[in-house]
Amino acid sequence: MTRCLVVDDDADIRLGLQDYLQRFGFTVSLAADGAQMRRLVNAERFDLVVLDLLLPDEDGLSLCRWLREHGLPVLMLTAIGDPASRVAGLEMGADDYLAKPFEPRELVARMRAVLRRVRRSEPARGLAFAGWRFDREQRILIGAEGEALMLSTAEYRLLAAFLDHPRRVLSRERLLQLTRADGTEVNDRAIDLAVSRLRAKLGDAAREPQLLRTVRGEGYSLDCEVTPCSLD
Repeated sequence: MTRCLVVDDDADIRLGLQDYLQRFGFTVSLAADGAQMRRLVNAERFDLVVLDLLLPDEDGLSLCRWLREHGLPVLMLTAIGDPASRVAGLEMGADDYLAKPFEPRELVARMRAVLRRVRRSEPARGLAFAGWRFDREQRILIGAEGEALMLSTAEYRLLAAFLDHPRRVLSRERLLQLTRADGTEVNDRAIDLAVSRLRAKLGDAAREPQLLRTVRGEGYSLDCEVTPCSLD
């Protein structure tokens, strides 16, 4: 099910869209203002936000920017005679806009178009490398015999960074940038420990690793081909 959040201070619009979008297979949550929107986004996962730019408590453009910083696609709802806001919203990173009043069926079509574009640009969920398959969504490694190994958050982030940059030397500083979670502080030593644990799970020899190579004075490199794969 595609989860969307409708943010609009007009209760009739919110409830009407919830009823209409559910007929097309969307799971719909509702927010009446920016504060409620932020609480929901921090508590739940959404695939798309339909955002009215004219809200009572906060500038819709700043909310659009905040949503994009959180990696969420945004479809803006704007006043029909407000081209300046539409342009500003698109410059803030909104994926599309629709002027009020609008046909709900057009909104559905535009939402689906945004979701298609976003999904085409997302990294592949399944990746194959060196006899392993990596499930990015479930955060597991699958071996040649089908055995599954769970990864810690640190191991998952590190492996994803290497798989997204195969056969490239990644410095510890770059790996810190790619794997650091918001609000956490990690150091070079944490990267070294995570690499050691990941090597152990991959069966990569600690003394002479062939897969996660140490490039002296520069960092680490994943030395193999990486290809998208099926997880069935």
